[in-house]
Amino acid sequence: MEDWTEKYRPRTLDEVIGNDKALIEIKKWANDWNSGKPKYKALILSGKPGIGKTSCALALAREYNWSPIELNTSDARNAKKIKSVATYGAINETFLDDGSFVSSKKGGRKLIILDEADNLYERMSQSENLDDLSDRGGKKAIIETIKITSQPIILIVNDFYSLIRGSGEVLNKYCKHIKFYNPYSSYLLNLLKRICLSEGIKVDLNVLKGIADRSKGDIRSAVNDLQSISMNNSQININSLNVLGYRDREKDIFSSLREIFKTKDVKNIKDTLRNLDADPKLVMHWINENLPREYILTDDLANAYDYLSKADLFLGRTFNNQNFSLWSYACDMMYGGVASSKSRNYPNDKYVFPTYLKQRKKIKDILDDKSVIIGKICSNLHVSKKKVKEEYYSYFISIFKNDLNFAIKMKEILDLSDNEIKYLLGKSHSFKFDQIINKPKNEKIIDIKEDLKEEKKEEEIKEAKKQQSLLDF
Repeated sequence: MEDWTEKYRPRTLDEVIGNDKALIEIKKWANDWNSGKPKYKALILSGKPGIGKTSCALALAREYNWSPIELNTSDARNAKKIKSVATYGAINETFLDDGSFVSSKKGGRKLIILDEADNLYERMSQSENLDDLSDRGGKKAIIETIKITSQPIILIVNDFYSLIRGSGEVLNKYCKHIKFYNPYSSYLLNLLKRICLSEGIKVDLNVLKGIADRSKGDIRSAVNDLQSISMNNSQININSLNVLGYRDREKDIFSSLREIFKTKDVKNIKDTLRNLDADPKLVMHWINENLPREYILTDDLANAYDYLSKADLFLGRTFNNQNFSLWSYACDMMYGGVASSKSRNYPNDKYVFPTYLKQRKKIKDILDDKSVIIGKICSNLHVSKKKVKEEYYSYFISIFKNDLNFAIKMKEILDLSDNEIKYLLGKSHSFKFDQIINKPKNEKIIDIKEDLKEEKKEEEIKEAKKQQSLLDF
């Protein structure tokens, strides 16, 4: 059966779903190239996998009658391979598929498409021989290609900042960055409807909605899911969704942990982890948290942590030195090393979320609450955040914890949320959280008005006494 992701890949830019603003910018860039006056020699399309970046580039080539030259940089990351394909294609004139020559002056163009460009490696010393390296100097080769190109180039990345990190910063000068976002579920739903109509499939609308929601904006996965439940079925009902695994990163990590902890097949483990959409540092936290729950024997646990610590060193050097060739060594230690450390299989199959990540989330939430509260105080006092932090904030919290009426007033004036009130009160305060939250709103407002009246009376009395003192004098 033909792959539906290819069969229904958009042929023109108008068929690309979502990202309308990005499409307008891409068309403008292409028109600039056709006019012979491109402001930017290359585009960088960034965004999550499966949301249409490569499809958009190919649709652009088809719509503008440009000959596409595709290169997946994760398969060919070295400078020699990039120069032999991308650079030569970028500086030479265009030949069509039938062998005929079309001058660029007459509109004949090639579109150089470099997919997974954020996987380029760049660290290379002068003493190293380029011919002996399979993964070095790629980023430098791309930069040089863009500088001299006479043909349009598109770099496709998942992580824009990985591409421009280090020597890649110069790409900002020559490239226009266009961010792709996950398309809305309604766009995916319409696409799935069109596919079903074309394939002659009768399907419950709720099934299509379920697939669209589960995909979380990943067009490729949505189409693959529809094809998988449609095989040998001309009529699909809601029960068909049961055969699909919910695309949840946490569940994917659980599956990967089982592969590591339950098997010793390093090749199979690497294949499984290669498809996992998670940063290796994140996976390391999961392994670290669950290792002592899994490996009961002391020697197994010690050996596993030895490999994990070495993986941590390699990852640290990877990011500190921008030497991404060390990434694979870190993964081998982390996955294969930990898996081969066990002397027996253990019965545990319940894994927990890393405590470290939970604590980080709590800290982030606390900092977010503090920042929002400071912002609200700034808006009401019309002063800078720095002044609030240094002069007012500690006093504000102290009064808020110990003065119920003040807390109620501030809840109304600053429109404080429940979480923000809990943060301000902390663990030590002289009254209950419910006393602020559960008090009827109109009663709170009346109290505030009464307090304001009392304050006004006190001011008037003080002023009268002051005047009387002057008369007596």
